[in-house]
Amino acid sequence: MSETPLHVTHFITRMIVGGAQENTLWTVLDQHREYGDKVTLISGVDEGPEGELLTVAREAGVKVEIIPELGRALHPWKDWKSYRALIRLLKQDPPQILHTHSSKAGVMGRSAAKKLKIPVIHTIHGAAFHYGQPALLHNLYKQAERWAGKRTDHFITVCDAMRNQYLAAGIGSPEDYTTIYSGMDVEPFLKPSRSRDEIRQDLGIAPDEIVIGKIARLFHLKGHHFLIEAAKRLVPDHPEVKFLLVGDGVLREQYQQEIAAADMTDHFIFTGLVPPTEVPDLIHAMDIVAHTSEWEGLARVLVQGLLAGKPVVSFDIDGAREVVIPEETGFLVPFADVDALTHALRSLLTDRELGEQFGRTGRERFTDPFRHQTMTRRIREVYFDLLSGK
Repeated sequence: MSETPLHVTHFITRMIVGGAQENTLWTVLDQHREYGDKVTLISGVDEGPEGELLTVAREAGVKVEIIPELGRALHPWKDWKSYRALIRLLKQDPPQILHTHSSKAGVMGRSAAKKLKIPVIHTIHGAAFHYGQPALLHNLYKQAERWAGKRTDHFITVCDAMRNQYLAAGIGSPEDYTTIYSGMDVEPFLKPSRSRDEIRQDLGIAPDEIVIGKIARLFHLKGHHFLIEAAKRLVPDHPEVKFLLVGDGVLREQYQQEIAAADMTDHFIFTGLVPPTEVPDLIHAMDIVAHTSEWEGLARVLVQGLLAGKPVVSFDIDGAREVVIPEETGFLVPFADVDALTHALRSLLTDRELGEQFGRTGRERFTDPFRHQTMTRRIREVYFDLLSGK
């Protein structure tokens, strides 16, 4: 049954380069290529500096429909026009299942699906209501998700933590949820395109230097300031340490000034914005992967670090504990606890064998669960369960 082709439409707010979007892209590509499903991807065109993924979908032969008015920001008139456009597209070619992604498209798409009596599945890539939001906005998003939850046939979550947060908010019942980890192309992380020494040489990193890396936009809630504070405590005792910050953003200048004021400029490397294809090689240049974001569903970089055989250190937020297994794959530290973060990083700086052991264990445990093929197969199983009434 699972090999039977289906007709599925995916709806997402925008297809920038990002975790939710890459998840969606792999799903539609696999459904189209591997299973022969009739797949349509409907998206807005609200692009970001990260780059866009719609071109990849088109070039693979996936049918792509654009709603020009659809964007991430709330805009009542444009959002109403987007909703009407979505209704028209779904009426023109009704799918067997509508699969929605992201907050705005999730609410809009589930409303349209129920109006047209189309079975609908929603993936929660990260909670719409989360840490760091103003109280009014937080409550607004929570109410919107409760409203949309009543119009959802089934939820897919990228980690158990997302399911638990939605259940705690009174959205759905446990049987309404299935956790399916966000798949990716694991091969570049298992086998780098270049040797580690060559990658490090291009970055100006000496063979005897130890690299702590972080991959994230230089943006609010990404928590780089915690890592910088830890660096101030580590550098005096560990002059061999370097910090590799992959990504760009509005806080770059501020962070560079703070690092210079602490006389640590020589210990930090800023790569700027890099294409996703370069990320695996950059992770292979690292010795330790640090994740200090204040909010995230299940950060893909944690998995990517483990696939590359690197130990990981993360704040204990959202889904991090599902891959950062204390004393097995890395260290999980209390949120915003710079002392604990510093201690964990120092432990890995001084015990390289422990870090290598963590990396090996992580690679063994998480390679297959995070293959995009595994994700797509399990998603289609959810589709068939829904269509068969299970």
